[in-house]
Amino acid sequence: MASNNLDTLVTVFGGSGFLGRSVVRALCKRDYRVRVAVRRPELAGYLQPLGRVGQVHTVQANLRYPASVEAALRDSHVVINLVGVLTESGAQTFDAVQTKGAETVAKAAASAGAQLVHVSAIGADAQSPSRYARAKAAGEAAVLAAVPSATIFRPSVMFGPEDQFTNRFAALARMSPVLPLIGGETKMQPVYVGDVASAIADAADGKAKAGAIYELGGPEVLSMREIIETILAITDRKRMLVPLPFGLARFQANFLQFAPGAFKLTPDQVTLLERDNVVSEAAKAAGLTLEGLGITPDSLEAIAPQYLWRFRAAGQFQRMSV
Repeated sequence: MASNNLDTLVTVFGGSGFLGRSVVRALCKRDYRVRVAVRRPELAGYLQPLGRVGQVHTVQANLRYPASVEAALRDSHVVINLVGVLTESGAQTFDAVQTKGAETVAKAAASAGAQLVHVSAIGADAQSPSRYARAKAAGEAAVLAAVPSATIFRPSVMFGPEDQFTNRFAALARMSPVLPLIGGETKMQPVYVGDVASAIADAADGKAKAGAIYELGGPEVLSMREIIETILAITDRKRMLVPLPFGLARFQANFLQFAPGAFKLTPDQVTLLERDNVVSEAAKAAGLTLEGLGITPDSLEAIAPQYLWRFRAAGQFQRMSV
């Protein structure tokens, strides 16, 4: 590591995404020099104000092209890979991005002698029926094979101002009097994106265990039904929740995978909803959690009202129902 953070260059792959902007913000607050490697750097100008003048620099890189990855992380002390896709599109497949892409970054980091932080997901499992989860697991294996000292973070479902989770359900509730409930009893541990970013910045600081896999969850384990009910309470919307069997949901997803925006649903996402997405007892026992890093996680109820108020009928001026 360099003598202090001002001398330390951190390259963040996928820094323009939902988690990425929080990570860039956290690194800037700790005085790191941040290089953001993205496919379209001309569209990432909004990251500049997160740091001081000249602190954040964007470069072009595509994980499917190793030469661009090697060029992007040249002279880096720390490399952070956040790149992932929730749905496949064209060449951006789960395997191309989350397995081969992760391996490409890891091999380049190894060649550069850089410290590596890799973000995966709770549910990553080589035996999973979900292609997303299998690709995440294969990516983890490739990362540790190339850089045994890498730190891997597996967050549960993340929430925050620009998420595709709470905002999605709030948007659907604004448009429809009835909401389909898929996997209503499936357990999740929603984690605030800012807490995940803090953990990643801690890893850049050298506070996380090398070669370890951390599982990051919020303070509460909630069912899918409880999460949607919380969102409805925050947005002051009364909506009927209609349970949808997994078989029927998967059938509908065959068509909805081509739908736009909040209506999009893929068969693989339905498969993911069949399994709980919570921090394991093994991770808790080993201290490989947010709490193990000294971070007290924020709850959904504490954070979501700060950005979901816009989905209320009268916006921020509407009185919350008790």
